[in-house]
Amino acid sequence: MTYRILAINPGSTSTKIAVYDNEKQILVEGIEHPTDEIEKYNNVQEQFAMRKDAVLNVLKKNNIPVETLSAIVGRGGLLPPVKSGAYLVNDEMIDRLKNRPILEHASNLGALISYEIAKPLGLNAYIYDSVAVDELIEIARPSGVYNMDRTCLSHSLNSRAMAIKYSKNHDKKYSDLNLIVAHLGGGISISIHEKGRMVDIVSDDEGSFSPERSGRVPCKKLIDMCFSGEFTHREMLKMIRGKGGVVSYLNTVDLREVEKMVSEGNEKAKLVYEAMAYQIAKSIGELATVVNGNVDAIVITGGIAYSKNMTSMIKKRVEFIAPVEIIPGENELESLAFGVLRVLNNEENVTIYEEKNLVKN
Repeated sequence: MTYRILAINPGSTSTKIAVYDNEKQILVEGIEHPTDEIEKYNNVQEQFAMRKDAVLNVLKKNNIPVETLSAIVGRGGLLPPVKSGAYLVNDEMIDRLKNRPILEHASNLGALISYEIAKPLGLNAYIYDSVAVDELIEIARPSGVYNMDRTCLSHSLNSRAMAIKYSKNHDKKYSDLNLIVAHLGGGISISIHEKGRMVDIVSDDEGSFSPERSGRVPCKKLIDMCFSGEFTHREMLKMIRGKGGVVSYLNTVDLREVEKMVSEGNEKAKLVYEAMAYQIAKSIGELATVVNGNVDAIVITGGIAYSKNMTSMIKKRVEFIAPVEIIPGENELESLAFGVLRVLNNEENVTIYEEKNLVKN
C-alpha cells in the first residue's frame, strides 16, 4: 500500500517541507521567511497562520491536493521530556505548545501546523523524535551539583534516524546494536544508542565546540565573566550559542572558509580546525565507556560530515573503538516521513501524548 506523507520542519527563518509516497520523495521545498517578515511578529506563536498558509500554497502550486495525503508529521518541539519515536498530536500537546512551551522555538510550530492541516481532513498528525527525547539511564543524570541534573536535548531526530539507517543498511536490527552517532552541524551533539535506546549524550554545551557554539568551557572562568559586569545575560548566552566556537576565533561559521584558510597556511585556522576534530573524537571515546567499549559502529552525520578532511581526522582517532561509517547530511524531512511510515506499516507503535505519563527527570 502507498502512503502519502507530508513532513514539515519549521526553522527560525524558513519552513522546509517534503512529500513522500512511501520512501519516494515527490516534493521538497524550503520556504524562506525574510527577516523583515519575521520581525513583524512579537513571538513564534504569532507566525503560525503565515507559515501554515505558506505550506498550503506550496502544495497547491505543485498540484498536490491535501485530500491525497495519508498523514502529516511535524518537527517535534520543546515539550517536557518525551520518549523516542512517534507521538500522536492531540489537544493536550497543542495546549502545551501554545500556552506553556518549555522554550519559545520555531520547532514548536511543527505540531501546530500539522494538526491544523490534518484535522479538517480527518487525518492523524504526528511528531517524531522531538528535540526533547529523553531516554537517559539514571546514572547519566547527576551533574555534580544538586538540583542541576543533566537533561537530554540533542539532535535526536537525525541521530536516531541515521542509527536506524545504519542498522538497515547492514541487515541488522537497531535494537540489537550499540552505536555511537556524532551529529556535526552548527551545533554538535553525540549520542550512544544501546540496543535501540539513546541512553546517554554529550550535548552541544558539554563537548566539542562547533562552528557557532562554545561547547564545554571552563566553569570558573565562565562564572567570573558572568559577574564581571562587562556582559549582559543575553550577551553571555550569545557568547556560547551563536558567537561561540569557530566563529569566535576566525569570524566565520563556514568550515569551507576555514579549510581554505588552512590550505593557504593560516596556522591559527589549522589549530582551531584540528582542535574541533580532536574534541569530537574525545566525546566519542567518552561515550564508548557507557557500554564498556562494546561498540558495534560509530556513525558520523550532519552537514559537516560532507567534509572529508574533518571526518578523516575524527576517524583516525576513533576507529580503534569500532568501524566508522559516514552518512552526511541532516536528513530531517526524510527522518520525519520514514518514522511515520514505519508507524503506518505497523513496524513501530505510536504514543498518545499525556503529560501524566511523560518521562520524569
